[in-house]
This record gives sequence, structure tokens and C-alpha cells, in this order.
Amino acid sequence: MSPVGTISPLQSGLLTRIDAPLPKTALTPSGPLTATPTQGFGQLLDGVVGTVVEKQTIAQEATRKVLLGESDQLHQSVIAMQEASVAFSMMVEVRNKLVESYQELMRMQV
Repeated sequence: MSPVGTISPLQSGLLTRIDAPLPKTALTPSGPLTATPTQGFGQLLDGVVGTVVEKQTIAQEATRKVLLGESDQLHQSVIAMQEASVAFSMMVEVRNKLVESYQELMRMQV
């Protein structure tokens, strides 16, 4: 075992490699730096709201079928209702965070 405070040859080699400057090729981009977003933020939110509405519709339909006796899949109905509830809760929390972020930006002084 080596005494405390001494650097082994392996550690010394690693330190030299860490301290060495990066080659120029590592710092230059390999291609054009154009951002091409596939979808906008509004479209993303629209998709999330659409998914929540779809889950709620599925849950309502499953519940209606169970209540009318068209289906005996009570557990599927309960699962669908819970999925819709969780999706809605998550959407509300995202909305709350967005509103909170907007309010924080509005409080900033320029």
C-alpha cells in the first residue's frame, strides 16, 4: 500500500491526460447547427390534452357498458377510470407548473 498523499504512476498518467488541451477537431461541430423542431410546444400540449380526452372517453364508455350490462369487465372499467384520472391529474400539474413559471417570469425585473 502506498502512503497517503502520494500519486501512483497510473493516477499521474490520468491527470496528464485530463490536463491536456482538447484537439481542435473535438471543438468544431461536425455538421450544420440548424435546429429543426419536429413539432411546436402548442402542438405538444394539444396532443397531451387530446390523449387525456381520449382516456376519459374510453373510461366513460367502459363504465356505460358495465352499467347497462353489456360487459362484465368491471375491472377493466375501473382501470380505465384510474388511467383517465391519473392522466388528468398530471395534465393539471403541468398546467400549474406552466402558470407558476409564467408568473415567475413576469415578476423578474429587467
